[in-house]
Amino acid sequence: MKEHILVIRFSAMGDVAMVVPVVYSLAQQYPDVRITVLSRTFARPLFEDLAPNVNFMAADLKKEYHGIKGLNALYRRLAAKQFTAVADLHNVLRSEYLRLRFNIGHYRVEHINKHRKGRRRITAKHAKRLEQQPTSFENYVEVFKKLGYPVEIHFKSIFPEGEKGNLNMLPKGINVKNSFEQWIGIAPFAAHEGKVYPPRLTHQVIEQLLKKYPKARIFLFGRGKQEDQYFKEWCQIHPECLYVSHQLESLHQELILMSHLDAMVSMDSSNMHLASLTGTPVVSVWGATHPYAGFLGWGQSTDNIVQIELECRPCSIYGQKPCRRGDYACMNGIAPETIVDKIENILSNK
Repeated sequence: MKEHILVIRFSAMGDVAMVVPVVYSLAQQYPDVRITVLSRTFARPLFEDLAPNVNFMAADLKKEYHGIKGLNALYRRLAAKQFTAVADLHNVLRSEYLRLRFNIGHYRVEHINKHRKGRRRITAKHAKRLEQQPTSFENYVEVFKKLGYPVEIHFKSIFPEGEKGNLNMLPKGINVKNSFEQWIGIAPFAAHEGKVYPPRLTHQVIEQLLKKYPKARIFLFGRGKQEDQYFKEWCQIHPECLYVSHQLESLHQELILMSHLDAMVSMDSSNMHLASLTGTPVVSVWGATHPYAGFLGWGQSTDNIVQIELECRPCSIYGQKPCRRGDYACMNGIAPETIVDKIENILSNK
């Protein structure tokens, strides 16, 4: 029987994006092995053209495959595909249940180790031990090694080597990049307040960048209520700003645009990981969370990390906990100049 690996990873965009460099490398190093990635529909553009032996399968766990009944239906659908190995890169209740079914069926099944003990130590209130934890990439690689597929990650970009995305696929006005322009992306928002750079300070970053680089174009990434409120306002004040999700229709288009950016500013959020998949240098801004938890974007330099040292940092692995101090000093204390300096370093080294 031809070897066929099922890779399970649901969760948020950033977590799924971190699977890409590992699956790409696995596909390159084992060209005769079929790989099927099971995730939520939004992730399709990340995998569908990744390699000839990689397939994508979407599953809606909230509707079609909801609850035990839904998971049983999903298992039957998966079992029909005759997988020879199962890599659970998520390790939550739903994937555990699917694992249980596969184990009963005598499949080779392995799951991710999230190193919860080490993560608890770096977020502890007292006796905090700030030590680098294994990265998500290392954790994913470990799963494939246990399954008998040791893999070394060799990944530069989701686009073919030496190439960027095709700008002709973008709307008029952003389908040409002039040689005298600096294209800078900014994604200041995130799912949790502990990971958001305050809008007031983000606006100062934009103003300082446009003062230093009058020919720059600023692309504002993200979609949501806060983005709607502030991005519209900033675009009215600064014609050099563009609200990306109002111009582009798909994730694929956003990835094309990201591949042409000279630099990206992002929080510890999905846009850091998406830009990393296009080989774009990211100035990553960290508040309640910390790069030591293992979530820095693929291939990103630690020189481009922006964070301030506080006794309470990090207080959370994912940034969802309320601020112990109540003032989010970890974000409010970061000077816009610090971010601008990092961007300047990237642009001057281009």
